[in-house]
Amino acid sequence: MFRGVRFTPLFELAVGLNTPFTTLVDHSHKLFKSRFHTLRSYSRLMSEEHEGVNMRPVAVDLSSEGRHRRLTPNSLHRAWSEWTQQRSMKMKHIKLSRITALVLSALALTAMAQDKKGVTPAESNYQAASSPLVGEAMVHSINPNAPHMTKAEFDVGRTIYFERCAGCHGVLRKGATGKALTPDITVGKGTDYLKVFIAYGSPAGMPNWQTSGEFTEKETDLMARYIQHEPPTPPEFGLEQMKATWKVIVPPEKRPTKKMNNYNITNIFSTTLRDTGEVALIDGDTKQIINIVKTGYAVHISRLSASGRYLMVIGRDAKVNMIDLWMEKPDNVAEIRTGLEARSVETSKFKGFEDKYAIAGTYWPPQFVIMNGDTLEPLKIVSTRGVTVDKQEYHPEPRVASIVGSHFKPEFVVNVKETGKTLLVDYRNIDALKITEIGTARFLHDGGLDSSKRYFMVAANNSNKIAAVDLKDGKLAKLIDVGKIPHPGRGANFVHPTFGPVWSTGHLGDETIALIGTDPVKHPKNAWKVVQTLTGQGGGALFIKSHPKSNHLYSDTPLNPDPKLSQSVAVYDIKNLAKGYTVLPIAEWADIKDDGAKRVVQPEFNKAGDEVWFAVWSAKNKESALVIVDDKTLKLKAVIKDPRLITPTGHFNVHNTQHDVY
Repeated sequence: MFRGVRFTPLFELAVGLNTPFTTLVDHSHKLFKSRFHTLRSYSRLMSEEHEGVNMRPVAVDLSSEGRHRRLTPNSLHRAWSEWTQQRSMKMKHIKLSRITALVLSALALTAMAQDKKGVTPAESNYQAASSPLVGEAMVHSINPNAPHMTKAEFDVGRTIYFERCAGCHGVLRKGATGKALTPDITVGKGTDYLKVFIAYGSPAGMPNWQTSGEFTEKETDLMARYIQHEPPTPPEFGLEQMKATWKVIVPPEKRPTKKMNNYNITNIFSTTLRDTGEVALIDGDTKQIINIVKTGYAVHISRLSASGRYLMVIGRDAKVNMIDLWMEKPDNVAEIRTGLEARSVETSKFKGFEDKYAIAGTYWPPQFVIMNGDTLEPLKIVSTRGVTVDKQEYHPEPRVASIVGSHFKPEFVVNVKETGKTLLVDYRNIDALKITEIGTARFLHDGGLDSSKRYFMVAANNSNKIAAVDLKDGKLAKLIDVGKIPHPGRGANFVHPTFGPVWSTGHLGDETIALIGTDPVKHPKNAWKVVQTLTGQGGGALFIKSHPKSNHLYSDTPLNPDPKLSQSVAVYDIKNLAKGYTVLPIAEWADIKDDGAKRVVQPEFNKAGDEVWFAVWSAKNKESALVIVDDKTLKLKAVIKDPRLITPTGHFNVHNTQHDVY
């Protein structure tokens, strides 16, 4: 019986898990024996997965002996070799030697199931939430070389895959932020190996689905068989399908000709109510909810038309809603579904084209569509399928990530994730569309403009790079190496006291914040370099924000597994960055009494730049809130609570979003 053995952290897993798990392992003789066969597969898996991942060796603490042993993936292999020489011994006579401790420590991931610290619902939902494709009809594809599955089993596997896995591994399982899981790879691995991979996860960021309690043993076995079969292909979504979903609720000629309400619409906040398929429009002056507007599921982003009149939002289900802020009670005036899954929407910003066009990019099908700017009528669809920027290999599923409207030319800046290409789409003549293709880096995700609005800074998150794209000259200015898995949101611009204008990003995979010089004219030596690296609270950062009128830089860490970090934010004094950060206990200030996750996400300034808003995000059946902080004093200013504020996540100030102020 192996009782009372305490193991310190096994690995600092990817996706921001720099904070260690402390696990009390209480294995009986039977449990240890039943899990023993998995060590070989898990050790092999780690040798494949840990390459390129920043993992520190850890100490195994034997409380009964007070010994410590450094542990790395290589030492696990040595442990296995030594163990195979001893396994003929009777288990009941084995003492807790140093090598036994190493073997047991390889099973620490199993113990995560005991304290449920593996995959939290909030983390798994945010990174790889249920795909809208789960409900789409697909063909049951059989691979004769794969283990047998009934149609019923295949359908269950497909549902689980699109609920949990597609966001990272891709619809066609070609790989994205996660590795490829196509049959040419998985069949050779075998069911037993894949079951270990799914159950225990990996140091490269694969969640431990079974030991966290998310999957049953039966579901793990089913998924190990499912991914050895050919991936089913969802249907395409063309102009005919789009027009079938297109609705003009209030035609342009019947809309107000002037603002019909007394709201200061430039200071309205659009807050995503993730799990209810809504956005809350909140008066930034009075802190009162103006309206709860029905939208697509899990709105990913809110964007403003150039005039500031129309608010565009897009859900993960690719539903675009157009909200007229001039109405007596702002509400939907048009809607359309542009595909089956999506993340991005934008409007034309260049002078002479204000409010003329809108654009939406989709994950599936991999394409973007240009629409009429006041009705959302679909006008032009462009596929993004093509070859990758590095190996020049064809990819069937290059998803459209972030899109911004250029202020320098009549162009949309479309970032294609898997192929690593930034497309400058000239919309002056959509019947003879001109597209400038700029090779950047694979796995493009989110990003924002620098303070001059000339350069678009986009994160290639699994390439650990930031691409600086010159929107005036239409070329790549520089690829910049940063920390592990950059995730800036729109990023944060401010003037560094030493290095001049900088744009900054936090990271999912480590605790750093990279400050990149963005002024090649007055500060050429600092341009397109990481001029300073700040240390934050930990990994799991999603958004970073500042404001031209603020002296502070705010960074959240909502995906960090340590509640102290996920429920607070770090604030830096821009004029004295060397002193480190101040921690604001945002969730504590919300004064929520239940046991919800209370993850603090996305700092957002008001128009004046003297308030910062945060969402305190818990599950659908728990209380959530918005917390407002005085930027000058860093003290609590207000808390907004309302039963209708269910799962608030992103929020966007109208003025700042309209003018790309961050």
